[in-house]
Amino acid sequence: MNTYFLEQLTASSSALPAHTNPINLAPCALTIGNFDGVHLGHQAMLAQVREIAQAQNLGSAVMIFEPQPREFFAPATAPARLTNLAEKQALLAEHGVETLIVASFDTDFRSLSAQAFADILAKRLNVKALVLGDDFRFGHDRTGDSQFLRDYGLDVTNLHTVIDNSGKASRISSTRVRDLLLAGDIDAANTLLGRDYAITGVVVGGDQIGRTMDFPTANIDLQRLKPALHGIFAVDVVSLDEHGKVIANGLTTQVINGKSGVTGLRPHSLFGTASIGIRPSVDKGSDWRLEVHFPELQADLYGLNLQVRFLHYLHGERHYDGLEALKVGIHNDVKALLEWRAEQPN
Repeated sequence: MNTYFLEQLTASSSALPAHTNPINLAPCALTIGNFDGVHLGHQAMLAQVREIAQAQNLGSAVMIFEPQPREFFAPATAPARLTNLAEKQALLAEHGVETLIVASFDTDFRSLSAQAFADILAKRLNVKALVLGDDFRFGHDRTGDSQFLRDYGLDVTNLHTVIDNSGKASRISSTRVRDLLLAGDIDAANTLLGRDYAITGVVVGGDQIGRTMDFPTANIDLQRLKPALHGIFAVDVVSLDEHGKVIANGLTTQVINGKSGVTGLRPHSLFGTASIGIRPSVDKGSDWRLEVHFPELQADLYGLNLQVRFLHYLHGERHYDGLEALKVGIHNDVKALLEWRAEQPN
């Protein structure tokens, strides 16, 4: 998948920053949105784009925004990210997107008129067909819509709301997925996602508090303002290469003292116990962390790119009075999650 980072959509090609790829796209079918989570509703839009692209001999393309609009307008109250940019790129590529256009959502972008935005689509991005949701709006003060683009001369297909097959037949949305994850209902969230929920990030240095309590953790760089789920979880973890592919036994290549960890539930994974949140017992304010403890593992994991798959919710974050009480709490959590692991098929 080719990715174009467009910091200055309103500029001419010659005025683009030097590090920005030139805009020289083949004719394409495009869909536009946040695509946070790339859930089943998003996947239906991507399937429609692929179908139209194939029928009209076009490329398939997606435009997303960084930051997401609500993060730009109100970062303190913006919804938690289901997927950071790297995760979103990987998921879109898995679903057959050939070109990803990452538009910088800034003051200039939000000030574009509907006419100017349509010009960008048709004249700069070579868009020939669009797949949009029924409620899609664009341009300054959201004055543009699908009919505006049809009148402009673009072929627009509106995809109706995608609903689940539950008794309530509710709309599949990123908001619903967030609500389910926050409630610890991982299975229901996975049903809407069409896959197991996971977070990917590089192991970075932490404050090593867990090490002082005999529970060393890998501190995963979240690359988002805040995560979509909080609490204590059973996880399994794999190491990824630079192409996002699972490295065979990637977590056990540098094992120390023969302590190679507990086998996870998917190939080449290790089982872990994860804490994700603001660590209320450590008094770090709004310092969001994903920390994974690997029972029975001693290895150097710094710098590895890990994918953490959430398997089982134990409980929400708890405040403990002092580090000794925290140590007892962690011990009990690890014990309970190892017991859960022992009940799962190998």
